[in-house]
Amino acid sequence: MMHQQRSAARLSQSGDTEDMVMLLAPRLAYFAGVARTEHVTRAAQEMQVPQSTLSRAMVRLEQDLGVDLFARHGRTLSLTPAGRTFLGSVERALAEVGRAAEEVRADADPATGKVAFGFLHTMGAETVPGLLQAFRADHPRIRFALVQNYGEAMLERLRAGDLDLCLTSPVPDAPDLVARRLDEQKLRLVVPADHRLAGRRRVRLAEAADDTFVTLEPGYGLRRITDDLCSRAGFRPRVAFEGEEAETLRGLVAAGLGVALLPPPAVPRPGVVELTVTAPRAAREIGVAWLAGRPDT
Repeated sequence: MMHQQRSAARLSQSGDTEDMVMLLAPRLAYFAGVARTEHVTRAAQEMQVPQSTLSRAMVRLEQDLGVDLFARHGRTLSLTPAGRTFLGSVERALAEVGRAAEEVRADADPATGKVAFGFLHTMGAETVPGLLQAFRADHPRIRFALVQNYGEAMLERLRAGDLDLCLTSPVPDAPDLVARRLDEQKLRLVVPADHRLAGRRRVRLAEAADDTFVTLEPGYGLRRITDDLCSRAGFRPRVAFEGEEAETLRGLVAAGLGVALLPPPAVPRPGVVELTVTAPRAAREIGVAWLAGRPDT
């Protein structure tokens, strides 16, 4: 009893729960092995550790906990009630550690890992599914965690390590990033079905200079491209509504609330007409980016 009181006193002075975990963790697998065999020698053979090391670890574990985990019967052992209670928790803890180890190994395996992949809202309906389908055909065991955001926020998360790759536009040019151009996507001038230009197939962007525009919010790559194209066409767009989704903007156009420069839709939307812009050339580059120093995979 005095032995248990002294051990308990030492633990209470040693610090918080984190200190206790650090103290006990290395001995938990040893304890589970001895509890399973109820024999130190056999457990030492199975775990390929010296018997003396295992015996000292069990004595020290009981001292640190301040309770008897085993009842000794010559060369054999049996669990005390406290030992049985402790064993249940230890087995759950070891199983959880094993699952965590398997998960991180799987995530790090190039053939079976998980990729945190970010992309723009305007690419979610058509561009991304096609890319992932093609990639999975060659790498069927790779898992993806998909994240949508606007361009600047996407690059911030890439730099913070939250993302492995991001699909973005325009293609970034920064010393801490590696970027590869993948494709080009034409932009259309989207107008209401009853708009004065709706009967045309091709227009110059300057012909929409007097129209109200609906656009994505500042910070989105497509917003910067829209502003730049309008500037090259000789005007500054009058923006009535700003949103976060291309399809929301199409809905606003269909309602007669403005015109928009947008990539082609995955599915045609009634109430709008999509016009080819002949001047200036209306397109956006799509690229993939990752942190410099990571493998080019």
